[in-house]
Amino acid sequence: MAKIIKAHGSGGQYSRELVRDIFLKHFDNQALAELSDAAILPLEKGRIAFATDSHVIQPIFYPGGNIGKLAVAGTVNDLAVSGAVPKYLSCGLILEEGFDLEDLEKIVLSMAETARLTGVKIVTGDTKVVGHGEADKIYINTSGIGIIPENVDLSPKNIQIGDSIILSGNIGDHATAILLARENFTVHSTIQSDCHPINAITEKLIREISGVRVMRDPTRGGVVTVLNEFVENRNFGIRLFEETIPVSQEVMGVCEPLGLDPLYLANEGKFICIVAREEAVKSLELIQCFDRGKEARIIGEVIENPKSKVLLRTQLGTDRVLNVLSHEILPRIC
Repeated sequence: MAKIIKAHGSGGQYSRELVRDIFLKHFDNQALAELSDAAILPLEKGRIAFATDSHVIQPIFYPGGNIGKLAVAGTVNDLAVSGAVPKYLSCGLILEEGFDLEDLEKIVLSMAETARLTGVKIVTGDTKVVGHGEADKIYINTSGIGIIPENVDLSPKNIQIGDSIILSGNIGDHATAILLARENFTVHSTIQSDCHPINAITEKLIREISGVRVMRDPTRGGVVTVLNEFVENRNFGIRLFEETIPVSQEVMGVCEPLGLDPLYLANEGKFICIVAREEAVKSLELIQCFDRGKEARIIGEVIENPKSKVLLRTQLGTDRVLNVLSHEILPRIC
C-alpha cells in the first residue's frame, strides 16, 4: 500500500503493519519492541514509564469531556496500565489560525482540573499555530513520565493458562458518545464518554493483588484488539463469555441498528487486566469498590487451545473467532 489511509490510525491490523514495517524497522530498540502503552526505562535506581499520545478528536467538545480532558486522561491511563504512578506531563498544541480563545481556555482549564485529579503536574509544553484550513481547530500531544514501584512487572509475558480476564466496566460509551455528537442523529440519548483517569484504581490493584499479570486500556480497536495483541504468536488463547461482557442497554441500542460491535469500539476510561485465577474474585471486588468500577466483570479466561486466538463463547454456546480490526470504524475518535 503506497499511501496512508484512515485505517492506519484505527489501532487495528493496518496500524500494526505500519508500526512493524516503518517505525520498528528504523527505530529498532528493546524498549520500543515491547509495543506497550508506555516504554519501561531503567534508571541507575529504579525504573520509569514514558508514554506519549496525540489527540485529533472531532468534535473537540462532546458529552462527558473534551479534547483537553482526553489528552491528560489518555496519557495518565497509558502510564497507569503499565504499572506506573503518573508524575509529570508535557503538553504540545497545534492551533489553527482563527481558533476561539475562549474555547482554548476551556480546554486548558479542563486539562488543569484533570491533572489535579490524577496528581500529575504539567511541567513543559509547546505551541504552534498554522494557517486557517491547515488544521482542524486544535490538536494536542501529551507525553508523560511515571515511577514504577519496586517489584512491579506487568507484561504479556507473565500470562499463564488458567488466568482470568477482568474488564473494569461498560464498554463502547466513548465511541458511541462521539458518534452521536458528530453525526447529529435525531436520537435522544444520555450516553456520555467514559473519558476519565483510572490511575487510582490501578495503583490500589497493584498494591493489594500480587497476581496481576498485565493491564491495558482498550482505546482504538477496543477490547478485541488488546486481547489479540496478548495472544499473538503465543502458546495460549483467550475465551470470552458473551453473557458477562458489560455493555449498557443505551450503547447496544445505538450499536445494533448500525451494525457496530461494542467489543471493537474505543474506550477512554476502562482497563483490561489479566490476573491469576485464584485472585480474580478479590481483584474484581477491589475494582467494584470504586464508583467507576461498579460495572466491572470477569469476562473470560486464558485457555491452552486454540493457540494465538481470541474466541467468544456466545449465549447459544458456540465459539466465534474475534479477529483483529482490519478497518476504521470511527475515525478521529481520540
